[in-house]
Amino acid sequence: HPDDIEIFMFGLLAAFKKEGKELHLIVATDGSLGGLDSPSNLKKIRAKETKSALKNLGKLYLLGLPDGHLGDDISHRKILRKTINAIEPDLVITHYKNDYHSDHRILSKLVTNIIGHYVPVLFCDTLMGINFVPKYYVDVTEYFKLKKEAILKHKSQNQKRFVDLVELMNSYRAAQCNAP
Repeated sequence: HPDDIEIFMFGLLAAFKKEGKELHLIVATDGSLGGLDSPSNLKKIRAKETKSALKNLGKLYLLGLPDGHLGDDISHRKILRKTINAIEPDLVITHYKNDYHSDHRILSKLVTNIIGHYVPVLFCDTLMGINFVPKYYVDVTEYFKLKKEAILKHKSQNQKRFVDLVELMNSYRAAQCNAP
């Protein structure tokens, strides 16, 4: 969804960017069901917000697949496969297979089936850590301000709520590592 990269993996991606890594950012769904506006209008608004939030992070691909219905059509897998194969990634980061959101779970399954045999796949944390136990921890303190600014670009969403949740979650994960 538009805003998932910002909420779930922006800090890690910003660290990779600082190391000089080339980043390709794929937003699979159009986000048209994530708000009170009409789906057609919301789709445009959320695409614009995402472009603004991620403009300095990497090359952005907005696939425009239907929000809430990811994976319902075989063409979704084909579009995702074509996009990933064109990039030829060294590493893929996606949602966790047991995430709370059905689109996240389906995307995880699709991505793992498409590329998981050939390319390492890392899974990002879930909202509030639901059904997720991290294997790796990365200190994103240096990038948290940028992450917060990116989340706040999503004015069509309750972005302050997501900032609060991310602050809480990052503090919790830091405490697990005895970090400040």
